[in-house]
Amino acid sequence: LQVKVGKSQRAALTVDVESGTVTITKRGSGSPEEVIPQDKILQLIKYQSVQSKVRLVYDREPQKSLSRDFVFPSARKREAFCQLLQLMKIQHSNLDEPDLISVYVGTWNMGSTPPPRSLASWLTSRGLGRTQDETTACIPHDIYVIGTQENSLGDREWVEFLRASLKTLMAIDYRVVALQCLWSIKIVVLVKPEHERRISHVHTSSVKTGIANTLGNKGAVGVSFLFNGTSFGFINCHLASGSEKTHRRNQNYSDILRNLVLGDKRLSAFDLTLRFTHLFWFGDLNYRLDMDVQDILAHITKKEFEALLAVDQLTLEREKNKVFLRFSEGDISFPPTYRYERGSRDTYMWQKFKPTGVRINVPSWCDRILWKSHPETHVVCNSYGCTDDIVTSDHSPVFATFEVGVTSQFVPKKAPGSDPEPLACIEWESIEVIVKTASRSKCYIEFHSYCLEEAQRSGENTSQSCDVPGFLKLGWSAKHLPVLNPILPDLEYLGDQHLLLSIKGVDSCESYGECCIAMRSMIGSMAQQFETFLFHRGEETGSMRGWMKVRVPKERRSTRERLYEWISFEEEDAEPAADAPTRPKPPLQRLRYRSRAQRRCQPRPRGDAEPSPAVLSRSRPRSLPEPAAGYTNPAYFIFEGVP
Repeated sequence: LQVKVGKSQRAALTVDVESGTVTITKRGSGSPEEVIPQDKILQLIKYQSVQSKVRLVYDREPQKSLSRDFVFPSARKREAFCQLLQLMKIQHSNLDEPDLISVYVGTWNMGSTPPPRSLASWLTSRGLGRTQDETTACIPHDIYVIGTQENSLGDREWVEFLRASLKTLMAIDYRVVALQCLWSIKIVVLVKPEHERRISHVHTSSVKTGIANTLGNKGAVGVSFLFNGTSFGFINCHLASGSEKTHRRNQNYSDILRNLVLGDKRLSAFDLTLRFTHLFWFGDLNYRLDMDVQDILAHITKKEFEALLAVDQLTLEREKNKVFLRFSEGDISFPPTYRYERGSRDTYMWQKFKPTGVRINVPSWCDRILWKSHPETHVVCNSYGCTDDIVTSDHSPVFATFEVGVTSQFVPKKAPGSDPEPLACIEWESIEVIVKTASRSKCYIEFHSYCLEEAQRSGENTSQSCDVPGFLKLGWSAKHLPVLNPILPDLEYLGDQHLLLSIKGVDSCESYGECCIAMRSMIGSMAQQFETFLFHRGEETGSMRGWMKVRVPKERRSTRERLYEWISFEEEDAEPAADAPTRPKPPLQRLRYRSRAQRRCQPRPRGDAEPSPAVLSRSRPRSLPEPAAGYTNPAYFIFEGVP
């Protein structure tokens, strides 16, 4: 990789993944200026202000570290360098279980036509948009999840074709974790052989949303599983077609969300999007562009995608909180993937001749990949694009790749002895809830977590008011909230855990809303404030805030840096001193409830898909900005005393 060092010097950087070294060779000099072993690299800082610049901090001699800045020819080359370094760190980490895995997600409407002989560009994320650099394109991913629609191949035939394609490209015999089909809608999950034993609790499900919910021509297929201690969900869907069918698509989404049976059965009462550490939802979502076809074509020719995204139905429906609440999507920098003339990618065939007349199918981003993760987890989208050389269908295949933090099945370092085991405890000082309901029922809170022996519940709420019609404000004091004792008291274990809370009516036991709280930033002797939204069946139904702490016994406070924590992001003006690098502490970013006036002039920060009590200072692929005056839910203003 060619780079600039300092202000003007040019150099070549060589990453040798196998030997675990980075070599810096100045231009014109045949011999290496410096060879840095991987165990001496302390930190990699990506600058957000200069997308092609990176700072490497490393040990040069005992007690002395050095930092050097490198400027790459492009942001893509910088990402390739970072990925190679990350791969090198993983290979030489000596960890029994991974901290970080790479996940590939692909979606393609095959147009009821057999695929071409080679799927190389699709499976290696090459083509248009944010694509993999050639230096990293053939690094095999840990998990491949491939969703197709209008796939006319037989189930086994398709799976074997994918496995053979990956074997040709990667020389690895990928194993099948799951295959789920609903007519021509298929999802296949493949993993590297060494991960097979790490996968457990595999579930599959499908939902029909076609005409009268029976024909199976539209709908969804899903797969969920645990990868060691991390839960994954993947949903591939084909929603209703037609520019005018936005409401039908929204309804399809809602039906799928309510009826897919995935994940831990004990969490079946929770919103589907809260049941997994990481949920990926993709497919031919079929949302169209609301613009005259000639104007769309003119914008595509000039690559003016922002103007088109402003009229993208999915973007608009998400802004209205109708679908995909708190999901994220990578930046779209590739042309609409539908509707092409088959056999080339030069022309959009926007007229469809049917016996009933001519139907207009404006070019649109029908094929999409979105995701939603628990707060304070690590997920980075490294590519999002489409191929430009697979031409058998009227849709182009779409791909996205992700770097995802995973947790191991934790084993305490201290063997159980005769001494009584010290307990960690989760203590609540107070919880305040606002729910969208006309009911005046008393409520209780149910607490679920993998770190608890069993679900726990609170007493009834201690305060109640309804200042705004249609909304109920509830409060719980400390003595009506349970002290929770996790099954293990170790800090390293507890920092990866999440609590799922559900607000339920005492009489009906029906849920008014559910939320997820990350325990990591709640650990300490002082109570911390948390604030988050409540969801139920895909809708936002209120909000919750309170004070809590997670107390960890002194002798169980040891922890270690995760493999993804040595890469950080910062602005140019926040540079660390070159001779004394320190790992930046994640700032606490709490979600604040703002008045209507404040909301009009202040867009939501782009970032975490899920508002969290505290958010790590990693870069996040942007989510949607908040619409200018799109919030009409009074619940968010009661906390600030605004009517």
